[in-house]
Amino acid sequence: RGKKSPLREEQRPRGRRDGRGAGASPRRGGNCPGAAAARAGPGRAVAWRRGPPLLLLPADGDAGGGRRWRGGRRSMRGAAAARDGGGAGGPGEQVFSLWLPMFYYQEDFFREYLKMMANIVVLNLLICISLAFWIVSMTASTYYGTLQPISPWRWLFSVLVPLLIATQGFKKKSLDHSGALGGLVVGFILTVANYSFFTSLFVFFVTSSKLTKWKKDIKKQIDSEYKEGGQRNWVQVFCNGGVPTELAVLYMIENGPGEIPIDFSKQYTASWMCLSLLGALACSTGDTWASEIGSVMSKSKPRLITTWEKVPVGTNGAITLVGLLSSLLGGMAVGTAYFITQLIFVTDLEISAPQWPIIVFGAAAGLLGSVVDSYLGATMQYSGFDQNIGMVVNHQTKDSKHISGKPILDNNAVNLFSSIIIALVLPGVAWCFWPRG
Repeated sequence: RGKKSPLREEQRPRGRRDGRGAGASPRRGGNCPGAAAARAGPGRAVAWRRGPPLLLLPADGDAGGGRRWRGGRRSMRGAAAARDGGGAGGPGEQVFSLWLPMFYYQEDFFREYLKMMANIVVLNLLICISLAFWIVSMTASTYYGTLQPISPWRWLFSVLVPLLIATQGFKKKSLDHSGALGGLVVGFILTVANYSFFTSLFVFFVTSSKLTKWKKDIKKQIDSEYKEGGQRNWVQVFCNGGVPTELAVLYMIENGPGEIPIDFSKQYTASWMCLSLLGALACSTGDTWASEIGSVMSKSKPRLITTWEKVPVGTNGAITLVGLLSSLLGGMAVGTAYFITQLIFVTDLEISAPQWPIIVFGAAAGLLGSVVDSYLGATMQYSGFDQNIGMVVNHQTKDSKHISGKPILDNNAVNLFSSIIIALVLPGVAWCFWPRG
């Protein structure tokens, strides 16, 4: 009992032979966490577990060396560690070598395989949906004799692209769950009706989402209802996209799906609906650009549009020169997208009226829509300065001091009514000045 059994040199515990006995086990030849850490050296991550063989993978950029433990069932290959980051836990720490079970690779492979199969199933489902819609449209056109059938590729594009955009918007927190579903419905209807409608909606959504996240640290200090990324819900989606969606449905009933040149002399009703839809989207875009850019870029304090008095930043109905110019540019961006799509997809532009006024119409709709929105906000939306939080609030509190407006409408209702007014009034004004083909 008191004698040590003789061991060959190569079978002796490495901790004893090398003089690094910290944590070494005399019975197992150093096969314990302390011994493994001592052999790994500083800055090396070592995992200890009992069970099946484990494989040690080298981190990126490490030189792979090989070592096999004697007297045990465990083996490791490629033990190396990143040396640029210093010791473990340092600021420049990199991903070190880790012990991983062999079945990890199988789980990772099956996870990727299932993800790939899910994407294939979704794609096939979308193709089936588009084909079903195409069969329905062919049946209806054959029965009624007047409807224009929609190609299956148009159905597929109208389902797939809005789905991808809504998914990305949800991932980036531009939309919440209900907002993503509402945006999918709005995008599908507008894309089926007219590709020019889709590009206008796309410009509105992308630019508004980007500007909402722009200089968010400043906006958190002046907007009491600011949300990270925007996170628009279904109410906000339909208040901004409800009017264009209804107009797109009426457009398909009147003219059928497809792109047409805006020409009042040949297609008065369809041209009126196209400009009405463009005006509604340009109005929403102009108002969003004015709010997101003017609130952080204006050097002067905003003025209330009804009394022209200086008010705090964030007051409903307050305008600045930067905000007005931003609304003009926002509407122009939507009009430009519509115009470019017309040039790509409309085939009979040579015999139609000039389409360049679309850009001017979009800019005018963005500017006038922002003005109408500001007037409604100054008169029918409550604004008060809360002394407790030091921000403008849209509802009455015990610490708020009234600035302007009455608590009749909220921000979503103001956006809805302003887009309705622009959609109803501005196309009639444009008809008076629109060139004839």
